[in-house]
Amino acid sequence: MITAIVLVHTAADRIPETAQAIADLDGVSEVYSCAGDVDLIAVVKVREHEQLADVIASRLSKIDGVVGTDTHIAFRSYSKADTDAAFAIGLD
Repeated sequence: MITAIVLVHTAADRIPETAQAIADLDGVSEVYSCAGDVDLIAVVKVREHEQLADVIASRLSKIDGVVGTDTHIAFRSYSKADTDAAFAIGLD
């Protein structure tokens, strides 16, 4: 699975509608509204790199209210849940 973190700049008066439209896209697993330099952060998960272009460039970036995007591809995921699960293998 390929994960991309997409930082989304939106029109200030369209944040909730834009966030929902992004969340409704196939391939988008989560959308967060946030404080800081960007308005929304979308997490995109796809099986192939070519699908990133379809989800982000062809659909997400064209949603009404999206002013710009900055995409970051994740190489590896680190989380406490993953670590705990790895060390729990075979304990049942």
